[in-house]
Amino acid sequence: MDRQRILLTGGAGFIGSHLSEALLHRNAQLTIVDNLDDFYSPALKKATLEEIRNLGDYEFHAVDICDTQSMHNVIARSRPDVVIHLAARAGVRPSIEQPSLYGKVNVSGTVNLLELCREVGIKKFIFGSSSSVYGATSKAPFSEDHVEGRPISPYAATKLSAELFCYTYAHLYGFPVICLRFFTVYGPRQRPDLAIHKFTAQLEAGRPISIFGDGTSGRDYTHVSDIVAGILAALDYKFPSSVEVPFEVFNLGNSHPVTLAELLQLLEMATGRKAIREHRPLQPGDVPLTWAEISKAARLLGYHPKVTLEEGLRGFVAWYRTLGAHQHG
Repeated sequence: MDRQRILLTGGAGFIGSHLSEALLHRNAQLTIVDNLDDFYSPALKKATLEEIRNLGDYEFHAVDICDTQSMHNVIARSRPDVVIHLAARAGVRPSIEQPSLYGKVNVSGTVNLLELCREVGIKKFIFGSSSSVYGATSKAPFSEDHVEGRPISPYAATKLSAELFCYTYAHLYGFPVICLRFFTVYGPRQRPDLAIHKFTAQLEAGRPISIFGDGTSGRDYTHVSDIVAGILAALDYKFPSSVEVPFEVFNLGNSHPVTLAELLQLLEMATGRKAIREHRPLQPGDVPLTWAEISKAARLLGYHPKVTLEEGLRGFVAWYRTLGAHQHG
């Protein structure tokens, strides 16, 4: 049987690196595209790429998704059956500082890829979206058909815009597209700017931890291994032949939101250290709650998250102590 040819953008990043390993386990013919930008340490991403190489061979291209000619060359060379698009400028707060850059990479970059995929007749396009598209909605848990179109950060606006383009391409050109809305992903290799990584580093170093707001904001923390399982299920998903537009959106979350205060208590238990808390005002662009309704993903993808937050945090702290502390100081 022919090996499935997969092009993965953002494959040196946090989620992308775990997915790369899972795809190599499946014996996929993998091409990774990542421009190794300096949003966080490029050296860290290069080390991650070496770790992935231990599991199998893949092609790597240090290319920006906005570079049409270079991406055209990569696609012409790798001839992928499926494109999994995870590359993006990430983070709500930095997007408020640089909205134009986020629009260029996350929207124009995605349209660029969709257009190239249309030209070569791709079999499936999977887009890594975000729970931030729900905005500050009052309808919880968040169901896939309840997006009100009121994102409250440039990052969220770019992810929603990219989803709309995905639908348009599925509608106009009939190639199958699946958008996956990730809910607060954590685990080994998590970006240093994200809460669990940052709090662990501060706890381990005995530094104060900034709590934005009163600690009641809730997040649906989802372990990266569960997210990867969901992406693989989307990869295997077959659209019914009767479907008019081959387009689907799925939430990939844990469906158990935890408050910031509770998260910190669990991290205190996982590290065996007491946090020094510093309360700060709420930050603009941060939503009060994320909570995934996952019954659709369960029904159509067989998606069932397995890792509890307690278990996941213990694993993260163990990773941080063996690797993270050396890499992040």
